[in-house]
Amino acid sequence: MNQKPVFLGIWLGLILYAAFIAPPNDPNTTTLILNLSTGSWEGINPLVISLFNLMGIWPIIYMMVLLFDGREQKIPAWPFVATSFGVGAFALLPYLALRQPNPEFSGEKNLLLKILDSRWLGLAVTLGALTLLGYGLISGDWQDFVRQWESSKFIHVMSLDFCLLCLLFTFTVQDDLKRRQTADDSPLQWIVWVPFLGALVYLCRRSPTIAKIAKNSTPKEA
Repeated sequence: MNQKPVFLGIWLGLILYAAFIAPPNDPNTTTLILNLSTGSWEGINPLVISLFNLMGIWPIIYMMVLLFDGREQKIPAWPFVATSFGVGAFALLPYLALRQPNPEFSGEKNLLLKILDSRWLGLAVTLGALTLLGYGLISGDWQDFVRQWESSKFIHVMSLDFCLLCLLFTFTVQDDLKRRQTADDSPLQWIVWVPFLGALVYLCRRSPTIAKIAKNSTPKEA
C-alpha cells in the first residue's frame, strides 16, 4: 500500500481542521504558552502542564527512531524532527510522506546515534514521561481540562496532536525493527500499538541497530 497519499491527506486534514474547525483562539493563549515554557505553572491545570511537557518528550522519542531512518533517505530527517519540538505531527507528517521504505542502516554510528541507540536513554525518557503522566493524571482537574479542550484552540489541537503522534509511531518503527533484525514474532511488533506507553516500552527493550555489510567489502589478510 502506498502510504504517501495517506500521510499527506492526514497532514492537510490536520491543517484544515486546526484552521477552520477547532475552537477559536483563546486571548490568553500567548500568556499560557509563555508560562508553561518558563515553568510559571501556578494556577495552571496539571493536566495541561503534563500534556505540554509530554509534547516535548515525543520529539525525543521520534528522534531515537527517525535519525537512523534518515541515514539512507534522500531527505534528512533531522529538520523535520527538530521542527516537531514546536509543532509536533505537523512537522513529522511531511517527512513520513516523503521518505522511502528503509529496513537497513549502513556506516558507523556517530556519537549522537550511539546515544540515541542506548537503552539508558530509553529508560531516562521513560522515567521522565511516566513522571509527567502520573503528575497530570493524579493532580489534574478533568472537568476543567474538558472545558478548555472545548473552548481553546491551543489545548484542543495539542490534544489531537498528541493522539496522532501515538498513532504515527506505530508506522515509524516497522523499518526500525528490521534494522535491528528483530524477529517477526517479537512482542515489540504489537506492544508499539499501545498508545504512548508502547513507545516507551519499545525504546527500553529494542535491540541495538545493526549496520549492513557492504557488498564490495573484502576480508583483510591475516
